[in-house]
Amino acid sequence: MTRKVPLTAVALVALGASAGLVFAASESPSERASAPGKIEAAKKSAGKPLRFADSNLFVEINGTDGDAGLQAEMDGEPWRKAIVLDPKGRKLLDFRGEGRMRNWGLTGLSFESAEPGFDEIPLAKFRARFPQGKYRFRGRTIDGKLIIGSARLTHVFPKRPKVLFPTPDAVVPVGDLTVRWEPVTKPAGVKIVDYEVILGGDGGESASIELPSTATSLTLPGELLKPASEYAIEVLAREKSGNRTITEVPFTTG
Repeated sequence: MTRKVPLTAVALVALGASAGLVFAASESPSERASAPGKIEAAKKSAGKPLRFADSNLFVEINGTDGDAGLQAEMDGEPWRKAIVLDPKGRKLLDFRGEGRMRNWGLTGLSFESAEPGFDEIPLAKFRARFPQGKYRFRGRTIDGKLIIGSARLTHVFPKRPKVLFPTPDAVVPVGDLTVRWEPVTKPAGVKIVDYEVILGGDGGESASIELPSTATSLTLPGELLKPASEYAIEVLAREKSGNRTITEVPFTTG
């Protein structure tokens, strides 16, 4: 259906054209009234920061070696630079691309800190260095947009899993190997979300299997083991915060 345009609107368009102006002849009074609101909404939308797809911060403790390390993961739109701020707003980390990387951008990054033994840096000092609380991730994408994220670090560290089999330095026959451990229930309030069993060998053999929080055993196929070889089994307990604790057990095959 053809819409009729009022004569007055046509006159305004003609007048505006002669003066170098443009008028929307079809714009209704209600549309003109809502224009400022639309402009403001567009400004807010344009200024809204992007978010990192992942921004994680957690602690990994090796209960066998007696050490702890801070780990982080970041992932998102290509970014030129990013910082991590501790709960008091102090800069903890600063990443940036320079030279050829400046306008190329990073999309993913993970790191693990040094892990001095508890005889050098006791766990109490580690806690003081990396306090609990909300850590903020802030960055700029390669086209200048703000990108943000956050992670909450806790000091709820699972107790090391007690591995029942194999025992340390045991000699086991080549064949299927059933790894067994006790469920981790301490400290109070800990919530284990999953376990991970990791096999490593001196010949380069390796395997990593994630299991639900109810699991207390895993059978590895004998094809993974070679006669007269050295191996290590790691059982990792992961807490809901992301914090994890590992028990490592070395063994050999007969």
